[in-house]
Order: sequence, then C-alpha cells, then structure tokens
Amino acid sequence: MDALEKHLYINTLFHLYGPLLTNKQQSVMQYYYLDNYTLAEIADILSVSRNAVYDQLQHAVEKLKDFETKLKLNEKQNKRQQLLKRLESYSNEETILNIVAKIKDVE
Repeated sequence: MDALEKHLYINTLFHLYGPLLTNKQQSVMQYYYLDNYTLAEIADILSVSRNAVYDQLQHAVEKLKDFETKLKLNEKQNKRQQLLKRLESYSNEETILNIVAKIKDVE
C-alpha cells in the first residue's frame, strides 16, 4: 500500500470510526489527516510536543485499525459496492436498476 492509499484508508476508517475515539484523538486526526497540518503545527495549536502529537496519531490509527479488524464496516461496505456494481452490470431491467440506485443512495 503506497502513501496515498494508506492516507485514504485511514481517512475512510476515521470517517467510519472517528466518533469512537477520544476528543483529543479526533482533534489530532482531524488536523493531520483532513486539514493536512504538520505535526509541528498541531503541536503549536495544542500546546504539546511534536512527539506527543505523533504518539497520539499512532495510537489513534491503531485504534481505528483495531475497530476495523473487529467490526469490518469498511470491508463490508466495499463488498456491497462491488456486488451492486456487478448486479448493475448484469441487469438491463429498469426495476432492478432502480433498486440498485436506491441502495447506493442509502450508503
């Protein structure tokens, strides 16, 4: 997994499981992964050391990965999307295509 794929994966996990993190972990993740702040910038904002920010990020990412290992929400969402695309490609029937569209809207 290259750096961009890893970044997107962590963003996806943060979107799914972010509310399960502590407020401090959510803030650090928001600043780093969504707002693209550097560790030094986040450290200045939070009045902590750069190393403390790094540790918080590492701990938060590990928690997100642990949640995914246990709950598999991202994996299930990806499988659903693949199945919907397959169903869509096999069907010309308008009723089925409408149902697929409605399912996609729910996600």
